[in-house]
Amino acid sequence: MKEITILSGKGGTGKTSITAALASIARDAVFCDNDVDAADLHLILSPTVREEHVFSGGWTASIDVTSCIDCGICTDHCRFDAIHRNSFNNLEINPFKCEGCRLCERICPVQAISSVRSNNNSWFVSDTRFGTLVHAKMGPGEENSGKLVSEVRKRARELAKEYNASYVINDGPPGIGCAAISSLSGTGMVLMVIEPSVSGLHDSRRLVELIDTFSIPTFALINKYDIHPEISEEIKLFLKEKSIPLLGEIPFDKSMVEAMVEGKTIVEFDDKLEISTILKAVWKKLEDFNVL
Repeated sequence: MKEITILSGKGGTGKTSITAALASIARDAVFCDNDVDAADLHLILSPTVREEHVFSGGWTASIDVTSCIDCGICTDHCRFDAIHRNSFNNLEINPFKCEGCRLCERICPVQAISSVRSNNNSWFVSDTRFGTLVHAKMGPGEENSGKLVSEVRKRARELAKEYNASYVINDGPPGIGCAAISSLSGTGMVLMVIEPSVSGLHDSRRLVELIDTFSIPTFALINKYDIHPEISEEIKLFLKEKSIPLLGEIPFDKSMVEAMVEGKTIVEFDDKLEISTILKAVWKKLEDFNVL
């Protein structure tokens, strides 16, 4: 089983559209949306949920004013400055500043502070027209996206083994944060989607630095290469310098938008388009790559 993670240094590069297109080509795969903070692969794959699970997020502390002796120890030791007096002169914890470290709970001499975990997150196993999709939904401002990514990836691998699937295809998050790190850990190969813009090149450099720490085979794809040919050439030089194979250059085409409006991948929309032909060739190259 090969696990392929598709990443980008920034948002808006077309990563999810390309992941969905590859999903429509691969067939023999389990799909996993690792962008748990802003999951959107389901918008194209139109899943039917068959399993739903609650994922516990970060901890939030609160003070029982009837038990509090107003000693101020918690206030003195909170490094996040989350504990203040309210209009009734009682100590209370600001949930927007609290980082859930639970130190105040441990040092309170009368156990007046308790913590609860958020259950405002869910992950799902769903059926799509291309196969099984494992995806998630995080509530606004929730924590532990990296742990949630690990959870959905673990389930996707389990299902791939159960179905004897040849691939797990991960739609990774943009950037280099916790979710991206969790998406990289243990994956077999990475496909970077890069857009030809100043920020696209800059953020791809940062992403490559992160990938290098994992020593994972990496490939690249330039999306909308013709909107800025000069930067596309800079990207090619950068990839050559880093010995990262460029698998394809996708032209800008309004058909991508038209396909999304119809809820289809670009390959489903028109498999004779230049983009569709390029993506089929990209998938063939990924398919032929042997992971040791």
